[in-house]
This record gives sequence, structure tokens and C-alpha cells, in this order.
Amino acid sequence: MVSIEDAVIARITRGEEHFEIMVDPNKALDFKRGKDDNIENVLAVNEVFKDSKKGERHATEDLQKAFGTTDVFEIAKKIILNGEIQLTTEQRNKFMEDKKKEIASIIARQGIDPKTKLPHPETRITNAMNEARVHVDPFKPAKEQIKIVLEKIQEILPISLERIEIAIRVPIEYAGKANSIVREITNVKKEEWTSDSWVAVVEIPAGMQSDIYDKLNKLTAGKVDVKIIKEHKI
Repeated sequence: MVSIEDAVIARITRGEEHFEIMVDPNKALDFKRGKDDNIENVLAVNEVFKDSKKGERHATEDLQKAFGTTDVFEIAKKIILNGEIQLTTEQRNKFMEDKKKEIASIIARQGIDPKTKLPHPETRITNAMNEARVHVDPFKPAKEQIKIVLEKIQEILPISLERIEIAIRVPIEYAGKANSIVREITNVKKEEWTSDSWVAVVEIPAGMQSDIYDKLNKLTAGKVDVKIIKEHKI
């Protein structure tokens, strides 16, 4: 349980009533994102307040009316998931920077320059986000923010989200390890084992092609054949 000194307020309004709980900001954010389901670790005090700074608590009938329960933990879940977590400026800035990096990482893996067909480095995407003054929501899943971020940075950076279908052929002596490497990255759509090689067809985000090529080239000492079969935009 977090100390009260390090806790922040999470609150929600139901009708004319305000409901507040004291929470660990990091654990509350993880809970909101679905990364942690242990609500007991989130709370600094197992109480629901009218005004946490004054220590004013709600009557049980108020809780029952607003949430359909008097269970503090169940109420806390609803407040965190549907209410507002009050972060300090420093905390909010950190969470926003972490979210920017997460979004940039996704775009770097899935996006390419439509002219060169090469992926953009993550730092280039982050710089474009900063230049375009992109606002990200620290509480909203990164994948749900990709579209609006792309619309902003495409004014600065030519980028397209694409997936490619590729055929891979490796000599049979490397087939076992190559099979493991490929399956760690993506699903195998088709495969064929012959006496001298392993052939597989997979689909990957376009920005990841250099990653899979590099790993297979390193494994096989350059004895891998890769051919793009199909390309399509996401």
C-alpha cells in the first residue's frame, strides 16, 4: 500500500456528489491501462471520501446509491477506470513522454517512407511528433492514438503504415533456429520442408522487415533468400 504522502487523488462525480480515493499514481495508471488487476495495491487508504483533503467520508447509503455497492475496492475500480486521476505536472509529463515513446515505437515498426520503402527510426518519429506539437493522452491506449498522430506528423514526415507478405527460404541446416526466430516475430501462414531447405510465407509490418532480415542473415551467414510477395496499406 502506498503512503499517503506519495498518493494522489482519483475522483468521479455522480449526480451532485463527488467521490474521491487516494491512490498510487503509477499503480493507478497501470490499473487503468489493464496492466495490473490488484486494486488493493493501488489504494493508500481503504476509504471513499467526499473531500479527501479534509478527511470527509461518504455515508454508506451515498455509496450504495451512486455505485450499487458499498465495497470500497469495487468502488475504487469504477473511480479509476471511469474517473479522473489527478497527477502532478511532473508525473503527467513523464507519463506523456512514455506514451509518446510507445506510440513512436509502434509507428516505427509498422510504418515506412512510401518513397524509399525504408522504415523511419523511432527518434525521427518522436522528433516529428514534437515538431507537430502532437498531444497524446497518457491514459488512452497507444494503438487508439496512432491514427490521429499519423495525421499530424504526415504533414512533416512522409510515412505510410503498410504490411508486407514475404517468402523466406533458408538452408535446411539453419531451418530449426530460423523457424523459431520467425515464429517469435509473427505467425507463419504457409511453410514447406524439403530435403535442402525450409520455405515459409509470413506477413509482417513493413517497418519490421529489416529486423527479420538482419536476424536471418546473421543466423545463416547471408544464406537466406527473402522475396516480397504482396504489400498493402493498413
